[in-house]
Amino acid sequence: MSLKTIWVIDDDPIYQIIVNKIISKSELFLSFSSFENGKIAIDTLKKMLDKNEVLPNIILLDINMPIMDGWEFMDEMVLLKSKINNPIQIYIVSSSIALEDKNKAKEYPEIIAYLSKPITTNDLILIAASN
Repeated sequence: MSLKTIWVIDDDPIYQIIVNKIISKSELFLSFSSFENGKIAIDTLKKMLDKNEVLPNIILLDINMPIMDGWEFMDEMVLLKSKINNPIQIYIVSSSIALEDKNKAKEYPEIIAYLSKPITTNDLILIAASN
């Protein structure tokens, strides 16, 4: 299993600290980046595409965020799909237990799974193993 690059897109600064520590301690990933909303992440992704830089392999995406939420981020990802050579595995990581959110996640083939917060080391092991 080769080490992958992972992004965390979540507006909760405390959750960001926790998940980044879990990712770091797991030693399952080559690198990780954090973004406080979908807009910053999608803008970064577009710049990386323009510069032909290596994109993340995995994205852990929150749904409820200011500026650009997870669903708006996914809509932008769909528009960029043709420019992305290697598929990015996206996991929704949310505190939402709404059935509508879980069903909406199924509408996007890029979304691999819907995980409940907080993410655990075991979740990361499964994510790393399946990518």
